[in-house]
Amino acid sequence: MTETFASPGESDPSAAERLLEAACAHVPFDGWSETTLRAAAEEVGISPALARALYPRGAVDLALAYHRAGDAEMARLFAEEAAAGAHEALRYSEKVARAVQLRLEIADKELVRRGAALFSLPQHASDGAGAVWGSADAIWNALGDTSDDINWYSKRATLSGVYGAVVLFWLGDDSLGHQASWEFLDRRIGDVMRFEKVKGQVLASPLGKLLEKGPLSVLRRVRAPQRGSDLPGHQKA
Repeated sequence: MTETFASPGESDPSAAERLLEAACAHVPFDGWSETTLRAAAEEVGISPALARALYPRGAVDLALAYHRAGDAEMARLFAEEAAAGAHEALRYSEKVARAVQLRLEIADKELVRRGAALFSLPQHASDGAGAVWGSADAIWNALGDTSDDINWYSKRATLSGVYGAVVLFWLGDDSLGHQASWEFLDRRIGDVMRFEKVKGQVLASPLGKLLEKGPLSVLRRVRAPQRGSDLPGHQKA
C-alpha cells in the first residue's frame, strides 16, 4: 500500500477522509481510541506521524470529525428535500423536527454510542457539549436562520437541550423505525414552542416592556459570533 504524505504546512483532506472512513469500521470493536486510529492508519497506508498531524488529539478529533461530517450531510440532504418541495406543507416547528430526525437517521447508532461514552469523560465533556452545539447551529443554518442578536444564542441553546435529550432517548430506542424517538422529539419541540409562546406573552406585557427598557436592555447589544472567528460573540459598540 502506498504511503500518503502532506506538503509542509498543508492538510490533505483526502487522507483525512480516508482515515476517518477506515476508523469507522473499527469503532464498534475498539471505540474512538488510539487503537482505532493506529489500525485505520495502517489499513489505508498512512504513517502514524501523518495520522497524528491530521488528528492531533487522536480519538477525540476522529470522533469530532465524524460528528461534523454528519452535520454537513444533514444540511446537504435537508437542502435537497427543501429544493424538491418536501417541506412546503410543514410548519416551522415541523421543519426543525425534520432536520433533527434527518440528522439521526444518517448516523450510525453504535458509533454515536461510542462517542457518547467518550464525551461523557470529564476531560472531553466540553468537546461533547461543543459537538451538540455545532449540530444545533447546523440545523438552524439549514433552516435559514438569520438571527444576529441574543436570539442566535437562545435558539441554539434551546435546540441543544432538545437535541441532546433526543439523542439519549434514540440510543436506547428499539421501536420500529425509531418511531418512539420521533414522538419524543415532537413532545420536546412542543414544550419549547409553549415556552416561546409564554415568553412572548411576558415580553409583550407592561412588566416585560419595562424590563426590556431596564435590566434587559443590555441584551440588545449582544451579537452572534462573526463567521470565521473563534470568538464566542461580540458586543455592538
